Amino acid sequence: QVQLVESGGGLVQAGGSLRLSCAASGRTFSTYIMGWFRQAPGKEREFVATWGWNGIRTYYADSVQGRFTISRDNAKNTVYLQMNSLKPEDTAVYYCGARPIVNSRVYFESDYDYWGQGTQVTVSS
Repeated sequence: QVQLVESGGGLVQAGGSLRLSCAASGRTFSTYIMGWFRQAPGKEREFVATWGWNGIRTYYADSVQGRFTISRDNAKNTVYLQMNSLKPEDTAVYYCGARPIVNSRVYFESDYDYWGQGTQVTVSS
């Protein structure tokens, strides 16, 4: 069992920055890889960022490439999403998810076993 708790969302003007955090716990945490998804009103949840199976290569959605950075602090079991140059279209609830390390697929929501409660990000124009 893995528990995930996101934080750091809020209201920011276009062009601004936010850093989201996802604190993970659970005795099987080391066998999972974390990722970020988001869901805008009226839309399906979409992939944002994650690592590959070896925890080295990073993957980003085209819409956030160059603006968002995923990172982690293993000592704190915490994953971060630094979001810069935010745009109104980045407005969404952001979710942290955990998928088994043996799963090589990274983009699909269905491959993630655990989810946090989400944190709202609102970007005003």
